[in-house]
Amino acid sequence: MFPDLIQAAIPFFVGFILLEIIISSYMKIHTYETKDALSSIAMGLGNVFLGIIGKVLVFGAYTFVHQWAIFDLGYVWWVWIIAFFADDISYYWFHLTSHNVRFFWASHVVHHSSQRYNLATALRQTWTGNFTGSFIFWLWMPLIGFEPLMIVFLQSVSLLYQFWIHTEVINKMPRWFEFIFNTPSHHRVHHSSDLKYLDKNHAGILVIWDRMFGTFQVEEEKPKYGLTTNINTFNPLLIATHEWIALGKDVWQHPKYGLQYTFGPPGWSHDGSRKTTEQLREEAESNTPRVTKTKESSYA
Repeated sequence: MFPDLIQAAIPFFVGFILLEIIISSYMKIHTYETKDALSSIAMGLGNVFLGIIGKVLVFGAYTFVHQWAIFDLGYVWWVWIIAFFADDISYYWFHLTSHNVRFFWASHVVHHSSQRYNLATALRQTWTGNFTGSFIFWLWMPLIGFEPLMIVFLQSVSLLYQFWIHTEVINKMPRWFEFIFNTPSHHRVHHSSDLKYLDKNHAGILVIWDRMFGTFQVEEEKPKYGLTTNINTFNPLLIATHEWIALGKDVWQHPKYGLQYTFGPPGWSHDGSRKTTEQLREEAESNTPRVTKTKESSYA
């Protein structure tokens, strides 16, 4: 059995959050709000406790599928290297889908619900993701032959890596690092509610997938954090469930459009009263005045 990295890292999370509070105060970066930070920490603790059950479910699913593994890969060193890339691209597609399919967004929105960006925000994790099938994006790995324990361990490594990138204290990493890896700069873009930045930079550890698949956006203007419509609550229970409640209401009130509300993109509405990211971009583009060049007259 591999160690549970997330539980083992909890003291380090607390230590680095305290360090960030001191540094950000010295730098006069007002990145923390007490109620917001406490809500994020509560969400993180809930994720850890529910994760005990969730990991049993996920590990069971991986073990079940592994019975039909195409290859017997084991734990040799080169399999770890391949598994790292396999896990990271699986995370990319899971993350991309979570921003484009409301069913998965209902769990993932929790992580974007803070209007602050700091290491405490990294702890603001879903309580429902494992129970609503987020693990299906990794099921191909045990089917190929990767060991279930290896997959769960690498998922923890990815989550652990993503902790440090939730900060405004670090501006930019060296250029070569920014090109290959996910960084605070890249992830600040991802947490922005600005139209320019919406649904960009879905990387886990490697940002190369965003560059390859056209979802990369460099940080330019300072991002505005949170959701396009913020929930304005510090209640952990509401943070964890607000989008599931909203989804249930939409399906209940408009059963004819139940599938679209459930599996369509976040913001989709049958009457156009709400907008998806794509619709917002199209609307902004249509409202932008077009500058037409006129040929200068050759006559004085």
